[in-house]
Amino acid sequence: MCGIIGAISFSDVVPRLIEGMKNLEYRGYDSAGIAAINPDGNFERARCAGRVDDLKRKISNGSKVEGTTAIAHTRWATHGAPSTENAHPFICNNRVAIVCNGIVENYEELRNRQLKDGYTFGSETDTEVVLHELDERLAADMSLKDAVQDTVKHLDGSYAFAALSTNEPGKIVIARSGCPLIVGLAKNEIFFASDIPALANFSDKIILLENGDIAVLTKDAEVSIFNKDDQQQKRKIQNLRQQRFQVDIGEYNHFTQKEIFEQASVIAETLERRISQSRLLEEESFGTIARHVFDETQAIKILACGTSYFAGLVAKFWLESFGVPCDVEIASEFRSRKPVVPDNCLVVAISQSGETADTLSALSRAKELGFKSSLAICNSPYSSLVRETDLSFLTHAGPEIGVASTKAFTTQLVSLLLLTIALAKRNNDFSAEKEIVKELRALPQRIEKALQLNQEISRIAELFADKQHALFLGRGIHYPIAQEGALKLKEISYIHAEAYPAGELKHGPLALVDANMPTVAVAPNNHLLANLKANIQEVRARGGKLIVFSDRDAPIVGEESIEILRITPSGEYTSPIIHTIALQLLAYHVAVIKGTDIDKPRNLSKSVTVE
Repeated sequence: MCGIIGAISFSDVVPRLIEGMKNLEYRGYDSAGIAAINPDGNFERARCAGRVDDLKRKISNGSKVEGTTAIAHTRWATHGAPSTENAHPFICNNRVAIVCNGIVENYEELRNRQLKDGYTFGSETDTEVVLHELDERLAADMSLKDAVQDTVKHLDGSYAFAALSTNEPGKIVIARSGCPLIVGLAKNEIFFASDIPALANFSDKIILLENGDIAVLTKDAEVSIFNKDDQQQKRKIQNLRQQRFQVDIGEYNHFTQKEIFEQASVIAETLERRISQSRLLEEESFGTIARHVFDETQAIKILACGTSYFAGLVAKFWLESFGVPCDVEIASEFRSRKPVVPDNCLVVAISQSGETADTLSALSRAKELGFKSSLAICNSPYSSLVRETDLSFLTHAGPEIGVASTKAFTTQLVSLLLLTIALAKRNNDFSAEKEIVKELRALPQRIEKALQLNQEISRIAELFADKQHALFLGRGIHYPIAQEGALKLKEISYIHAEAYPAGELKHGPLALVDANMPTVAVAPNNHLLANLKANIQEVRARGGKLIVFSDRDAPIVGEESIEILRITPSGEYTSPIIHTIALQLLAYHVAVIKGTDIDKPRNLSKSVTVE
């Protein structure tokens, strides 16, 4: 889940690589480094434990690094703790430098052999074995391209790396096996990176490398691409949609806060040209072949991880209410078994980045098993997931800088509700389309009203100031929303939080309830409210402190130890989205009180590109 970037130019590229690294920090931010070849033909390198800003200060304070050819890295630790010694780039014999994202699965076998051959290791990382493999071949007078080509034949795992050699100072060779790599083209210079945000401010044309590609980048701003058998390949040059990825934080204190407050506008944009006054615009939403795919679809299999998985659980309630069988699985678990494949089953893969390793692997497994067709719900138009599915729905959440997903989640829910409309009609249920579209059209305004609860929720968050644990309860379609609320709280405030179906209280969780563990209940005014009120009283009777998020018109009364926050009613279908907004605000304000690093929580990264 690291980020790699590099460039060859006619002038010093280091300042721009630092800028690009900042736009890759969502992939990892526990250490950073950069290496370049100076005019004397030697490597210059700066590394540090910490973030890109720490690296920038180190360079400014005397760790000189400049050059027209350079590679850089921002790390999320896998093998080895965050430290300067484990930070990339790695250099061997002043001959070769490397940066790598991913995992080399057979590194122990390679390491043991290299130790016998006399190589020493200065880090705990698996990347160093790739470095030594390259150095061994370069010492035998192989070209850098041939050294990379031969090395990848001996590597197992999912990775992307870039190599730079003093033997050929105007060249970078990059290789992709599982993890994404993108080449950016500009006038008289060439770039590469793990993801588009790192390149968008420098390049207006990109090449998306395919799995197994090896690309040679040269000082003439040329790129040559080869497969593993050394056959030259042609890859399409695409015009990059013009947008600046270094987003201004504006009036907000954190990007997470900004992204919570952006949800009305990004949901409006996600819906634009996808619904009319009363109906779904199907082809505009899902593509020209959607009609054919949906006509044949008899069941849904949703594959996702983390927050996207909870979006899938909400969709299961929507879909099954219209008679569409739906199964939702955590992508990493799906790959570990042999499931029964229903007839004419559409696989829906959900990922904000479109590069989530477990989701991509699960999609590949589904294809092997013979699932009928596939749909990606994704926020990145150039991602691997979008390229590998039959259909795609692009959410228009825009760049999400905060590691904990907010606006990406709610736009996923909107996407899944539009899918529900499309499949409900295939089951001869035409009556719901008009009602759901009506709710969706009103949704941005209702989100704005929910955001007006910000100050009240900030006050309620004080109840968590000295707490280390929390319990979240929900019933029916709002149980996954309780799960998402618990996840947000633990991600950014570091409070241990668990979510349970409220009916399960008596089956174990009630043993944890006391005055030191607040309980958060999601209690909309629906047919399950009476049951949930009984569960609330069970908590109260054990001395628990309750925070209840309920609709403004719900017949539920605040009393001692029960704090009620009333939300403007939002409609049957969009209620989960509105309640999500309130829980996001709660998690945010608790994190502010706790003083955590809200945008970049410890130990996490935005795009999980390793398994």
